[in-house]
Amino acid sequence: MTFYHFTGIKGSGMSSLAQILFDSGEQVQGSDYETYYFTEKPLRERDMMILPFSADNIKEGMTVIAGNAFPDEHPEIVRAKELGVEVIRYHKFLGDYINRYTSIAITGAHGKTSTTGLMSHVIAGFMPTSFLIGDGTGSGKEDASFFVMEACEYRRHFLAYHPDYAVMLNIDFDHPDYFSGIDDVYSAFQELALQVNKAIIACGDDEHLQKIQANVPVVYYGFGSHNDFEARNIEKSTEGTTFEVYVRNEYYDKFFIPLYGDHTILNALAVISLCHYEGIPAQLIQERLRTYGGVKRRFTETKIGNSILVDDYAHHPTEIRATIQSARQKYPDRQVIAVFQPHTFSRTAAFLKDFADSLSQADAVYLCDIFGSAREKQGALSIEDLQALITNSRVLQTDNIVHLKEHTDAVFLFMGAGDVNKYQSAFENVLKSNEETA
Repeated sequence: MTFYHFTGIKGSGMSSLAQILFDSGEQVQGSDYETYYFTEKPLRERDMMILPFSADNIKEGMTVIAGNAFPDEHPEIVRAKELGVEVIRYHKFLGDYINRYTSIAITGAHGKTSTTGLMSHVIAGFMPTSFLIGDGTGSGKEDASFFVMEACEYRRHFLAYHPDYAVMLNIDFDHPDYFSGIDDVYSAFQELALQVNKAIIACGDDEHLQKIQANVPVVYYGFGSHNDFEARNIEKSTEGTTFEVYVRNEYYDKFFIPLYGDHTILNALAVISLCHYEGIPAQLIQERLRTYGGVKRRFTETKIGNSILVDDYAHHPTEIRATIQSARQKYPDRQVIAVFQPHTFSRTAAFLKDFADSLSQADAVYLCDIFGSAREKQGALSIEDLQALITNSRVLQTDNIVHLKEHTDAVFLFMGAGDVNKYQSAFENVLKSNEETA
C-alpha cells in the first residue's frame, strides 16, 4: 500500500483520482483551501482526511501528487523536495497509471464529462471498470479491466497520455488565454492522435476531425452518411431520444437514451462505436444506455412548485445552444429562461458576439457578473458589454433574484463554470419561502 498525499485534492480531476486510489485500497489524504467545493463531498463520504495547506502535512514515506494549479514554490512541494519525497504532477501520474488497463481517453472541446460518464456506465455493465470524470467523480475497481477518463486539451495536458483509445468528440476554439486559434487547438489534437495505441473514435461531422492523421484506425460516427456509424430515423420526445444505428450503411440496432438534444445522440454514438469495436453486445449497450442517470452539473434538475431549475456547466456558446435545445425538447410548452455567468474575461472577450447570439435563443436572458479565475482576476470589459448585445437582457445580482419570479411555469437554465450555483441557491430560497407562506 502506498501513502498518497494530494496537494489540491479538491480540484475536479484531483478529487476523482484520489477516489480511484482510495477505492483501489491505497492510503490517501490531501490538502486544499478551506472553502467548500462540491468535489469534496465524495471525499468526505469516504472519510478521507482533508487538511488545510501546510508544509507540516508532508512526511517521509509519502508520495505527493501535485495539482497543476500549484507552482513548484508551493510550501508543500518545497517541503517534499527537502525531505526527498517523490512529487508527481497530476497528469504525469495519471499517464503512467492508465497503462495498467485498456484505457479510453475522452476528449473534445465540449461533451467530455457527459460522454465519460456515459461510456463508463455502459462498459461497467460488461467488465469491471475504473473511471475518472471531470465533475469530481472517480471510482476504482481492484479488478478493473477498463479505465475510462476525461482528457482535457487545456495547456495540452492530454499529451501526458498514451491511451489505447481516444474518443474525439469535436474540435472547437476555447481557452483563448492559452490557444492562439482553431489551428493551434487542432495541432494539439493531431499530436494526441499520434500517441493512441489501438484506435480513434471521432465525430465525422466535425470538419477538423475529418483531417486527423493517425497510425491506428480512425472510426467515424455522426449524422452524415459518410460516417462508419450513422444515426438515422431519430425520434425525439419529452421522455428522451430514439434512433437507429447503421454501421457502414448496414442496419445494426435501435437505441433509446433518456437524454435530450442532438449533442446527446452524438455522445451516445461515440459510446456505441467504441463498444462495437470492443465486441460488447448490442443488447447490453441498450440496457446500460437506458439506465444512465447523468453526471453532476450537466442538465441537473431541481423542481420547486411549478418551476424547473437546471444547473449546467455550459460556459461556451456551443454548449449554451445545446443546453437550450435540450430544454426545448424536454419542456416544449414552457418558457426557457437563461441565467448565464461568463467564465474568465479572456473567454468573454473572445466570444462576446457568439455568447449574445446563443443566449438570444432563450425566451429571456439574465446575466451575472463575469467570474474571473486564479490567472485573470480582472479584465477590460464588464457584463454590461454583453448585455448591450442582447435585447431586453438584464443584469442579475443575488439581492435582486426575485426578478426571476416574473416568469411562471418556466425552465430556468443556470449556466456557467464559476459560482453560478449561488444565484440558483438564492432563487431556490425565494421559491421555497413562497411555498411556505402560500
